[in-house]
Amino acid sequence: MPRNDRSRRFPWFRVALIAGAAAGFAAAYRFALRYRERVGLPHPSPVEGSPADFGLEFETVSIPAGDHALAAWFVPAEATGPAPRRRRTKAASAAGSEAVAGAEAGARAEAAARTAAGTAEPRPAVAILHGWESNRGRTFAHARYLHAAGFHCLVFDARGHGDNPPETLPINIPEFAEDTVAAVRWLAARPEVSKVGALGHSMGGAGAIVAAAREPSIQAVASLSAPADLVSMTRRTFEMAEMHIPEPIATPLAWFTAAMLMVPRHHSVEDASAVPAARRYRGPLLLIHGSDDHGVPVAHLDMIARAADSARGPADPPVETLVVAGFGHRWLYEDPTCRRRIAGFFARYLGGPVSPELAGERAEACAVQRPADPVYGFGALPGRPPADRWSPQS
Repeated sequence: MPRNDRSRRFPWFRVALIAGAAAGFAAAYRFALRYRERVGLPHPSPVEGSPADFGLEFETVSIPAGDHALAAWFVPAEATGPAPRRRRTKAASAAGSEAVAGAEAGARAEAAARTAAGTAEPRPAVAILHGWESNRGRTFAHARYLHAAGFHCLVFDARGHGDNPPETLPINIPEFAEDTVAAVRWLAARPEVSKVGALGHSMGGAGAIVAAAREPSIQAVASLSAPADLVSMTRRTFEMAEMHIPEPIATPLAWFTAAMLMVPRHHSVEDASAVPAARRYRGPLLLIHGSDDHGVPVAHLDMIARAADSARGPADPPVETLVVAGFGHRWLYEDPTCRRRIAGFFARYLGGPVSPELAGERAEACAVQRPADPVYGFGALPGRPPADRWSPQS
Protein backbone atom coordinates (compact mmCIF):
# COMPACT_ATOMS: atom_id res chain seq x y z
CA MET A 1 0.00 0.00 0.00
CA PRO A 2 1.43 3.40 -0.92
CA ARG A 3 2.64 5.48 2.00
CA ASN A 4 0.17 8.29 1.30
CA ASP A 5 -2.80 5.80 1.37
CA ARG A 6 -1.67 4.41 4.72
CA SER A 7 -1.31 7.88 6.17
CA ARG A 8 -4.85 8.76 5.05
CA ARG A 9 -6.42 5.55 6.42
CA PHE A 10 -4.62 5.29 9.76
CA PRO A 11 -6.35 8.32 11.38
CA TRP A 12 -9.73 6.82 10.49
CA PHE A 13 -8.71 3.49 12.01
CA ARG A 14 -7.61 5.26 15.18
CA VAL A 15 -10.87 7.19 15.33
CA ALA A 16 -12.85 3.97 14.87
CA LEU A 17 -10.82 2.28 17.62
CA ILE A 18 -11.40 5.16 20.04
CA ALA A 19 -15.08 5.27 19.16
CA GLY A 20 -15.42 1.54 19.76
CA ALA A 21 -13.67 1.78 23.11
CA ALA A 22 -15.88 4.70 24.12
CA ALA A 23 -19.00 2.78 23.15
CA GLY A 24 -17.79 -0.25 25.09
CA PHE A 25 -17.06 1.86 28.17
CA ALA A 26 -20.48 3.52 27.94
CA ALA A 27 -22.17 0.12 27.73
CA ALA A 28 -20.16 -1.17 30.71
CA TYR A 29 -20.97 1.98 32.68
CA ARG A 30 -24.72 1.62 32.02
CA PHE A 31 -24.53 -2.06 32.97
CA ALA A 32 -22.67 -1.28 36.22
CA LEU A 33 -25.16 1.41 37.19
CA ARG A 34 -28.09 -0.91 36.59
CA TYR A 35 -26.36 -3.67 38.55
CA ARG A 36 -25.78 -1.25 41.44
CA GLU A 37 -29.42 -0.21 41.44
CA ARG A 38 -30.65 -3.80 41.54
CA VAL A 39 -28.04 -5.37 43.82
CA GLY A 40 -26.73 -2.53 45.96
CA LEU A 41 -29.69 -2.11 48.31
CA PRO A 42 -31.27 -4.99 50.25
CA HIS A 43 -34.95 -5.79 50.47
CA PRO A 44 -35.38 -6.04 54.25
CA SER A 45 -37.07 -9.09 55.71
CA PRO A 46 -38.98 -8.49 58.97
CA VAL A 47 -37.73 -10.01 62.21
CA GLU A 48 -40.14 -12.59 63.57
CA GLY A 49 -40.24 -13.97 67.10
CA SER A 50 -37.77 -13.24 69.87
CA PRO A 51 -35.42 -15.08 72.26
CA ALA A 52 -38.40 -15.39 74.62
CA ASP A 53 -39.76 -18.07 72.29
CA PHE A 54 -36.89 -20.27 73.46
CA GLY A 55 -37.07 -19.40 77.16
CA LEU A 56 -34.07 -17.07 77.09
CA GLU A 57 -33.78 -13.81 78.96
CA PHE A 58 -32.72 -10.93 76.72
CA GLU A 59 -32.51 -7.20 76.21
CA THR A 60 -33.67 -5.40 73.10
CA VAL A 61 -30.94 -2.83 72.50
CA SER A 62 -29.93 -0.17 70.01
CA ILE A 63 -26.23 -0.09 69.19
CA PRO A 64 -24.74 3.27 68.12
CA ALA A 65 -22.78 2.92 64.89
CA GLY A 66 -21.74 6.36 63.71
CA ASP A 67 -24.58 8.09 61.92
CA HIS A 68 -27.00 5.20 62.48
CA ALA A 69 -28.02 2.64 65.08
CA LEU A 70 -28.38 -1.14 64.91
CA ALA A 71 -31.32 -3.12 66.26
CA ALA A 72 -30.08 -5.99 68.41
CA TRP A 73 -30.80 -8.57 71.10
CA PHE A 74 -28.37 -9.11 73.95
CA VAL A 75 -28.72 -12.55 75.54
CA PRO A 76 -26.70 -12.71 78.78
CA ALA A 77 -24.99 -15.90 79.84
CA GLU A 78 -26.29 -17.75 82.88
CA ALA A 79 -24.97 -16.30 86.14
CA THR A 80 -23.34 -19.50 87.38
CA GLY A 81 -22.84 -21.45 84.16
CA PRO A 82 -25.42 -23.22 82.04
CA ALA A 83 -28.27 -24.29 84.29
CA PRO A 84 -31.96 -25.18 83.92
CA ARG A 85 -33.64 -22.20 82.30
CA ARG A 86 -37.00 -20.74 82.99
CA ARG A 87 -39.13 -21.70 80.03
CA ARG A 88 -41.72 -19.41 78.53
CA THR A 89 -44.28 -20.71 76.11
CA LYS A 90 -45.01 -19.10 72.79
CA ALA A 91 -48.37 -18.05 74.19
CA ALA A 92 -46.60 -16.24 76.99
CA SER A 93 -44.19 -14.58 74.59
CA ALA A 94 -47.12 -13.35 72.52
CA ALA A 95 -49.02 -12.02 75.52
CA GLY A 96 -48.16 -8.48 74.55
CA SER A 97 -45.37 -5.96 74.36
CA GLU A 98 -45.81 -5.01 78.02
CA ALA A 99 -44.99 -8.52 79.20
CA VAL A 100 -41.92 -8.70 76.96
CA ALA A 101 -40.77 -5.27 78.10
CA GLY A 102 -41.23 -6.34 81.71
CA ALA A 103 -39.13 -9.46 81.14
CA GLU A 104 -36.39 -7.37 79.53
CA ALA A 105 -36.43 -4.86 82.39
CA GLY A 106 -36.25 -7.68 84.90
CA ALA A 107 -33.27 -9.24 83.12
CA ARG A 108 -31.45 -5.91 83.05
CA ALA A 109 -32.14 -5.28 86.72
CA GLU A 110 -30.99 -8.77 87.67
CA ALA A 111 -27.76 -8.44 85.65
CA ALA A 112 -27.07 -5.00 87.12
CA ALA A 113 -27.65 -6.30 90.64
CA ARG A 114 -25.27 -9.22 90.10
CA THR A 115 -22.60 -6.93 88.69
CA ALA A 116 -22.99 -4.40 91.51
CA ALA A 117 -22.71 -7.16 94.09
CA GLY A 118 -19.59 -8.51 92.43
CA THR A 119 -21.11 -11.97 92.07
CA ALA A 120 -21.22 -12.09 88.29
CA GLU A 121 -17.92 -13.25 86.86
CA PRO A 122 -17.26 -11.65 83.47
CA ARG A 123 -17.89 -14.02 80.59
CA PRO A 124 -16.83 -14.01 76.94
CA ALA A 125 -19.32 -12.76 74.39
CA VAL A 126 -19.92 -13.41 70.69
CA ALA A 127 -21.34 -10.87 68.23
CA ILE A 128 -23.39 -12.69 65.58
CA LEU A 129 -24.17 -11.22 62.16
CA HIS A 130 -26.42 -12.52 59.39
CA GLY A 131 -25.92 -12.39 55.62
CA TRP A 132 -27.41 -10.36 52.80
CA GLU A 133 -31.17 -9.70 53.07
CA SER A 134 -31.38 -11.77 56.25
CA ASN A 135 -31.88 -10.54 59.82
CA ARG A 136 -30.93 -11.30 63.41
CA GLY A 137 -33.91 -13.62 63.92
CA ARG A 138 -32.77 -15.94 61.13
CA THR A 139 -29.36 -16.49 62.73
CA PHE A 140 -30.56 -16.70 66.33
CA ALA A 141 -29.86 -20.46 66.30
CA HIS A 142 -26.19 -19.56 66.73
CA ALA A 143 -27.04 -17.65 69.91
CA ARG A 144 -29.00 -20.61 71.27
CA TYR A 145 -26.16 -23.13 71.17
CA LEU A 146 -23.47 -20.60 72.12
CA HIS A 147 -25.58 -19.53 75.10
CA ALA A 148 -25.86 -23.19 76.08
CA ALA A 149 -22.06 -23.31 75.97
CA GLY A 150 -21.77 -20.40 78.44
CA PHE A 151 -21.37 -17.29 76.26
CA HIS A 152 -23.06 -13.92 76.25
CA CYS A 153 -24.52 -13.43 72.76
CA LEU A 154 -25.36 -10.34 70.74
CA VAL A 155 -27.42 -10.86 67.59
CA PHE A 156 -27.84 -7.69 65.53
CA ASP A 157 -29.21 -6.42 62.23
CA ALA A 158 -26.79 -4.84 59.76
CA ARG A 159 -27.79 -1.44 58.44
CA GLY A 160 -30.65 -1.56 55.95
CA HIS A 161 -31.68 -5.01 57.24
CA GLY A 162 -34.22 -6.39 59.67
CA ASP A 163 -35.65 -3.75 61.99
CA ASN A 164 -33.24 -1.02 60.90
CA PRO A 165 -34.45 1.80 58.63
CA PRO A 166 -33.74 1.55 54.89
CA GLU A 167 -30.53 2.95 53.43
CA THR A 168 -30.17 5.14 50.36
CA LEU A 169 -26.58 4.20 49.47
CA PRO A 170 -25.35 0.74 48.46
CA ILE A 171 -24.45 -1.71 51.22
CA ASN A 172 -21.74 -4.30 50.95
CA ILE A 173 -18.98 -6.01 52.93
CA PRO A 174 -17.37 -2.74 54.16
CA GLU A 175 -20.66 -1.71 55.77
CA PHE A 176 -21.11 -5.16 57.34
CA ALA A 177 -17.58 -4.82 58.71
CA GLU A 178 -18.20 -1.34 60.13
CA ASP A 179 -21.37 -2.53 61.85
CA THR A 180 -19.51 -5.53 63.27
CA VAL A 181 -16.91 -3.21 64.75
CA ALA A 182 -19.66 -1.11 66.36
CA ALA A 183 -21.31 -4.21 67.83
CA VAL A 184 -18.04 -5.58 69.18
CA ARG A 185 -17.09 -2.27 70.79
CA TRP A 186 -20.52 -2.11 72.41
CA LEU A 187 -20.01 -5.61 73.83
CA ALA A 188 -16.46 -4.89 75.00
CA ALA A 189 -17.75 -1.93 77.04
CA ARG A 190 -20.19 -4.11 79.01
CA PRO A 191 -18.91 -4.83 82.56
CA GLU A 192 -20.08 -8.45 82.40
CA VAL A 193 -18.07 -9.15 79.24
CA SER A 194 -14.48 -10.41 79.40
CA LYS A 195 -13.48 -11.05 75.77
CA VAL A 196 -15.31 -10.70 72.47
CA GLY A 197 -15.45 -12.86 69.36
CA ALA A 198 -17.34 -12.42 66.09
CA LEU A 199 -19.36 -14.92 64.09
CA GLY A 200 -20.74 -14.07 60.67
CA HIS A 201 -22.50 -15.83 57.84
CA SER A 202 -21.88 -15.15 54.14
CA MET A 203 -21.49 -11.40 53.68
CA GLY A 204 -21.51 -11.17 57.46
CA GLY A 205 -18.70 -13.76 57.55
CA ALA A 206 -16.57 -11.73 55.16
CA GLY A 207 -17.46 -8.61 57.13
CA ALA A 208 -16.28 -10.26 60.35
CA ILE A 209 -12.86 -10.98 58.82
CA VAL A 210 -12.53 -7.43 57.47
CA ALA A 211 -13.59 -6.04 60.85
CA ALA A 212 -11.11 -8.21 62.75
CA ALA A 213 -8.27 -6.99 60.53
CA ARG A 214 -8.65 -3.51 61.99
CA GLU A 215 -10.41 -3.90 65.36
CA PRO A 216 -8.26 -5.35 68.18
CA SER A 217 -11.31 -5.97 70.39
CA ILE A 218 -12.20 -8.91 68.12
CA GLN A 219 -10.19 -11.76 69.61
CA ALA A 220 -11.53 -14.68 67.56
CA VAL A 221 -13.52 -15.02 64.31
CA ALA A 222 -15.76 -17.79 63.02
CA SER A 223 -16.70 -17.13 59.38
CA LEU A 224 -19.32 -19.27 57.63
CA SER A 225 -19.94 -19.44 53.86
CA ALA A 226 -17.94 -16.27 53.27
CA PRO A 227 -17.12 -14.98 49.76
CA ALA A 228 -13.40 -14.46 49.25
CA ASP A 229 -13.59 -11.29 47.17
CA LEU A 230 -16.14 -9.02 45.56
CA VAL A 231 -14.92 -9.39 41.98
CA SER A 232 -15.23 -13.18 41.88
CA MET A 233 -18.66 -12.96 43.50
CA THR A 234 -19.79 -10.36 40.98
CA ARG A 235 -18.54 -12.66 38.23
CA ARG A 236 -20.52 -15.48 39.86
CA THR A 237 -23.73 -13.45 39.78
CA PHE A 238 -23.33 -13.13 36.00
CA GLU A 239 -23.27 -16.91 35.76
CA MET A 240 -26.24 -17.34 38.09
CA ALA A 241 -28.21 -14.88 36.00
CA GLU A 242 -27.32 -17.03 32.97
CA MET A 243 -25.52 -14.17 31.29
CA HIS A 244 -23.27 -15.87 28.76
CA ILE A 245 -20.45 -13.32 28.62
CA PRO A 246 -17.16 -14.38 27.00
CA GLU A 247 -14.40 -14.71 29.58
CA PRO A 248 -12.13 -11.99 28.09
CA ILE A 249 -15.00 -9.58 28.72
CA ALA A 250 -16.62 -11.10 31.82
CA THR A 251 -13.76 -10.70 34.29
CA PRO A 252 -12.91 -7.05 33.43
CA LEU A 253 -16.63 -6.27 33.46
CA ALA A 254 -16.98 -7.90 36.89
CA TRP A 255 -14.11 -5.80 38.24
CA PHE A 256 -15.55 -2.59 36.78
CA THR A 257 -19.04 -3.43 38.07
CA ALA A 258 -17.69 -4.21 41.55
CA ALA A 259 -15.72 -0.96 41.59
CA MET A 260 -18.82 1.01 40.61
CA LEU A 261 -20.71 -0.67 43.44
CA MET A 262 -18.17 0.77 45.89
CA VAL A 263 -18.12 4.34 44.53
CA PRO A 264 -21.07 5.93 46.43
CA ARG A 265 -19.53 5.14 49.84
CA HIS A 266 -15.95 5.82 48.67
CA HIS A 267 -14.68 2.28 49.20
CA SER A 268 -12.34 0.27 47.01
CA VAL A 269 -12.76 -3.26 45.71
CA GLU A 270 -10.05 -4.37 48.14
CA ASP A 271 -12.07 -2.94 51.05
CA ALA A 272 -14.77 -5.48 50.17
CA SER A 273 -12.46 -8.49 49.99
CA ALA A 274 -11.90 -11.05 52.75
CA VAL A 275 -8.62 -12.22 51.19
CA PRO A 276 -6.39 -9.19 51.96
CA ALA A 277 -8.12 -8.81 55.33
CA ALA A 278 -7.33 -12.45 56.16
CA ARG A 279 -3.64 -11.70 55.47
CA ARG A 280 -3.72 -8.82 57.93
CA TYR A 281 -5.66 -10.59 60.69
CA ARG A 282 -3.37 -12.81 62.73
CA GLY A 283 -5.81 -13.94 65.43
CA PRO A 284 -7.81 -17.17 65.80
CA LEU A 285 -9.79 -17.88 62.63
CA LEU A 286 -12.28 -20.66 61.93
CA LEU A 287 -13.61 -21.00 58.36
CA ILE A 288 -16.64 -23.20 57.68
CA HIS A 289 -18.31 -23.92 54.35
CA GLY A 290 -20.88 -26.29 52.91
CA SER A 291 -19.53 -28.76 50.36
CA ASP A 292 -22.58 -28.23 48.13
CA ASP A 293 -22.71 -24.44 48.26
CA HIS A 294 -23.78 -23.43 44.74
CA GLY A 295 -23.80 -19.71 45.50
CA VAL A 296 -20.41 -19.18 47.12
CA PRO A 297 -18.45 -22.27 46.06
CA VAL A 298 -16.33 -24.02 48.66
CA ALA A 299 -13.23 -22.89 46.76
CA HIS A 300 -13.71 -19.51 48.48
CA LEU A 301 -12.86 -21.15 51.81
CA ASP A 302 -9.59 -22.34 50.31
CA MET A 303 -8.76 -18.88 48.98
CA ILE A 304 -9.31 -17.22 52.35
CA ALA A 305 -7.46 -19.96 54.23
CA ARG A 306 -4.44 -19.76 51.92
CA ALA A 307 -4.31 -15.98 52.29
CA ALA A 308 -4.47 -16.20 56.07
CA ASP A 309 -1.88 -18.98 56.25
CA SER A 310 0.54 -17.08 54.03
CA ALA A 311 0.95 -14.27 56.56
CA ARG A 312 1.14 -16.30 59.78
CA GLY A 313 4.23 -17.09 61.74
CA PRO A 314 5.05 -19.88 64.20
CA ALA A 315 3.63 -17.90 67.12
CA ASP A 316 0.27 -17.25 65.43
CA PRO A 317 -2.67 -19.63 65.90
CA PRO A 318 -3.31 -21.94 62.94
CA VAL A 319 -6.23 -21.30 60.61
CA GLU A 320 -8.96 -23.86 61.26
CA THR A 321 -11.32 -25.07 58.54
CA LEU A 322 -14.37 -27.31 58.33
CA VAL A 323 -16.22 -28.38 55.19
CA VAL A 324 -19.71 -29.63 56.08
CA ALA A 325 -20.59 -32.47 53.72
CA GLY A 326 -23.96 -32.30 52.01
CA PHE A 327 -24.78 -28.74 53.10
CA GLY A 328 -25.33 -25.74 50.86
CA HIS A 329 -24.98 -22.03 51.59
CA ARG A 330 -27.22 -21.82 54.66
CA TRP A 331 -28.25 -23.65 57.81
CA LEU A 332 -24.79 -25.05 58.56
CA TYR A 333 -25.64 -24.82 62.26
CA GLU A 334 -27.97 -27.79 61.81
CA ASP A 335 -24.88 -29.99 61.59
CA PRO A 336 -23.84 -31.14 65.11
CA THR A 337 -20.14 -31.12 64.21
CA CYS A 338 -20.43 -27.50 63.05
CA ARG A 339 -21.95 -26.45 66.39
CA ARG A 340 -19.33 -28.39 68.34
CA ARG A 341 -16.44 -26.85 66.40
CA ILE A 342 -17.71 -23.29 66.76
CA ALA A 343 -18.42 -23.49 70.49
CA GLY A 344 -15.15 -25.30 71.22
CA PHE A 345 -13.24 -22.77 69.10
CA PHE A 346 -14.60 -19.77 71.00
CA ALA A 347 -14.14 -21.48 74.39
CA ARG A 348 -10.51 -22.23 73.53
CA TYR A 349 -9.62 -18.67 72.54
CA LEU A 350 -12.04 -16.56 74.58
CA GLY A 351 -12.26 -18.66 77.74
CA GLY A 352 -15.52 -19.24 79.55
CA PRO A 353 -17.08 -21.19 82.40
CA VAL A 354 -16.42 -24.63 80.87
CA SER A 355 -13.67 -26.35 78.91
CA PRO A 356 -13.65 -26.27 75.09
CA GLU A 357 -14.60 -29.95 75.08
CA LEU A 358 -17.62 -29.43 77.33
CA ALA A 359 -18.64 -26.26 75.47
CA GLY A 360 -18.61 -28.28 72.26
CA GLU A 361 -20.67 -31.06 73.81
CA ARG A 362 -23.31 -28.64 75.07
CA ALA A 363 -23.53 -26.89 71.71
CA GLU A 364 -23.81 -30.21 69.90
CA ALA A 365 -26.62 -31.33 72.23
CA CYS A 366 -28.59 -28.09 71.66
CA ALA A 367 -31.38 -28.80 69.17
CA VAL A 368 -31.63 -26.06 66.52
CA GLN A 369 -33.33 -25.81 63.16
CA ARG A 370 -33.79 -23.36 60.32
CA PRO A 371 -36.67 -20.83 60.30
CA ALA A 372 -40.10 -22.04 59.26
CA ASP A 373 -39.91 -19.96 56.06
CA PRO A 374 -36.30 -20.34 54.91
CA VAL A 375 -36.64 -18.69 51.49
CA TYR A 376 -35.47 -15.10 51.25
CA GLY A 377 -33.00 -12.94 49.37
CA PHE A 378 -32.82 -12.24 45.66
CA GLY A 379 -34.37 -15.57 44.74
CA ALA A 380 -33.46 -19.15 44.14
CA LEU A 381 -31.11 -20.99 41.89
CA PRO A 382 -33.13 -22.75 39.17
CA GLY A 383 -33.70 -26.36 40.05
CA ARG A 384 -32.24 -26.14 43.55
CA PRO A 385 -34.23 -27.22 46.63
CA PRO A 386 -35.29 -24.56 49.15
CA ALA A 387 -32.54 -25.59 51.56
CA ASP A 388 -29.93 -24.16 49.22
CA ARG A 389 -31.69 -21.15 47.83
CA TRP A 390 -29.26 -18.31 47.70
CA SER A 391 -29.07 -14.61 46.98
CA PRO A 392 -26.07 -13.36 45.01
CA GLN A 393 -24.25 -11.94 48.04
CA SER A 394 -26.31 -13.35 50.90
